[in-house]
Amino acid sequence: MDIAFRACINFLLVLNISEILQDKEKYFLKETVFEELNVGEITCDKDGCRVRDISKKVIAEISLKVIVNGAELVSVLCLNQYQEELALGFLYNEGVINSFADIENISFHDKLLAVIINLKPGVIVDRQESLRSITSGCGKCYTYINPLKQSRFQAVESNATYSISTIREMMSNFVSRSEIYIDIGGVHSVLLHTAAYEILIEDIGRHNCFDKITGLMLKNDKQDLFNQAVVFVSGRISSEIMTKIIRMGVPVLVSKSTPTTAAVKLAQQHNVTLLGYVRQNGGYIYSCPERIII
Repeated sequence: MDIAFRACINFLLVLNISEILQDKEKYFLKETVFEELNVGEITCDKDGCRVRDISKKVIAEISLKVIVNGAELVSVLCLNQYQEELALGFLYNEGVINSFADIENISFHDKLLAVIINLKPGVIVDRQESLRSITSGCGKCYTYINPLKQSRFQAVESNATYSISTIREMMSNFVSRSEIYIDIGGVHSVLLHTAAYEILIEDIGRHNCFDKITGLMLKNDKQDLFNQAVVFVSGRISSEIMTKIIRMGVPVLVSKSTPTTAAVKLAQQHNVTLLGYVRQNGGYIYSCPERIII
């Protein structure tokens, strides 16, 4: 019996089978990002407030299991898209793998809502990394880089530069291209841009967006483009997000919102150019301004 199949069996045994039969949709979701729900719409004007029944799209989420070498490593709340890429990006950004070549095999099982991964011999997951649950909101709330994996989080070396006018224009276009947010709401957006390649990902968690982008880059063998990229994000920059940027080796990160002080300090220490509150009329540079042409 191969490891992946055995992991599936073990996972099924943990689940309450009667619960599955009573609520099939909970465990057998198709790839979807929303559900149509009946809600009460409140409208108010000078004459008062009224409520009417309407059908509204509401963003959906799943709890995605990541099973590595037969053991559940983590559970992630996310949109039901790019499941394998999310798992790959998570392993890379946590410093578990260094490339797609470290993966023996990977598959997504939609009935289990699980990505099952077997690593190449010699690639090891530390016990302390298992078992965690990552929410769609605050993430893991890391404020530092694990000293045991410091060697995998080096200062970013890149000669890439961007003009502030280009960044302002790209930020404006980025916001207008966030289709799920415009149609439904309830998601964050992240855009990775290089002259040769571009990826835009939306998810209920910012950290998921970064992991999915990383996984897509690994799968498409475009890891070498990281050090020429600029990344745009719709929400705030926490230390957790900054550690992912450092691990990816991206030189420029641009946000519509604010960074935290921990994120700024990490950016300064690892040579990442960080911009916040970027709008058409300007923004702020928090670190490494030499990459920005005014």
